[in-house]
Amino acid sequence: MSKKVIAIAGGTGAQGGGLARAILADSSSDFTPRVLTRNPKSDKARALERAGAQVVAADVDDPPSVVKAFRGAHGAYCVTFFWEHFSAEKEKAQARTLAEAAKTAGVQHAIWSSLEDMRQWVPVESTTMPTLQEKYKVPHFDAKGEADAYFSERGVPTTVLLTSYYWDNMIHFGTGPKPGADGKLALTMPMGEAKVAGIAAEDIGKCAYGIFKAGAPYIGKTIGIAGEMLTGTEMAAALSKALGQEVVYNDVPADVFRGFGFPGADEMGNMYQVWRDFNAQYCKNRSVSASRELNPELLSFAGWLARNASRIPLE
Repeated sequence: MSKKVIAIAGGTGAQGGGLARAILADSSSDFTPRVLTRNPKSDKARALERAGAQVVAADVDDPPSVVKAFRGAHGAYCVTFFWEHFSAEKEKAQARTLAEAAKTAGVQHAIWSSLEDMRQWVPVESTTMPTLQEKYKVPHFDAKGEADAYFSERGVPTTVLLTSYYWDNMIHFGTGPKPGADGKLALTMPMGEAKVAGIAAEDIGKCAYGIFKAGAPYIGKTIGIAGEMLTGTEMAAALSKALGQEVVYNDVPADVFRGFGFPGADEMGNMYQVWRDFNAQYCKNRSVSASRELNPELLSFAGWLARNASRIPLE
């Protein structure tokens, strides 16, 4: 029997690439990955093609190309790319394109990589934090949460996957420890002693693969995944051990973090503030044990650090 195709939007990215590699690593899999990418000739795309993936040109800003790429696929992994453009409206347009393509192509199981609309906890009119892009509190969360309805309204058989902060951001996004004025490495977050739900980016793909394998029981469900939930103090201790030098946790006010001035600082400051102030509910929406059932290889933070600490830039 021919294998069922899983079409993967952003198939060369952190989440999509992890899913493609998870499928390819399973020699007994009933599935085969179809990687959607704007550049089929990129190094990442060619590496996946050599490993056995089908690679096709598609762009979420070009709806017909996504419909074409989804045709004939059993499943589709749908993810958007906020940090390329920083626009909640564009992210919603991309999500709508993915939902409509899944419906048009007759996909039997879509996974939508989502996050909570944080306006359920902090309404736009609230003055506890600034409103961004006119009508959002945390645009990359709120836009994804709002877009959940695009899939349900079109009747697409969908699992909504709530992801977590991925530890790989310490390597690629600059969120790792940095030297303070005293020369000590400091992990800076406005989180108090609230917990950060985190995960290895690769494990998001592996959990998604677990959902596709399980199939029907997950359709219509919202599943939250995490590798571990740790306070800033606990993360700093784990980093100290892995790096072989002291890392302190620098808990700053959210207003201070928003004022750091790097692109997205205001958004991330709002995000951390919501995580801190609504921590119990945010963490409740994610389950480490359920993640491990989907992905028995799920890494803890210490496990991720054992493989990746040397890749974290410390300057």
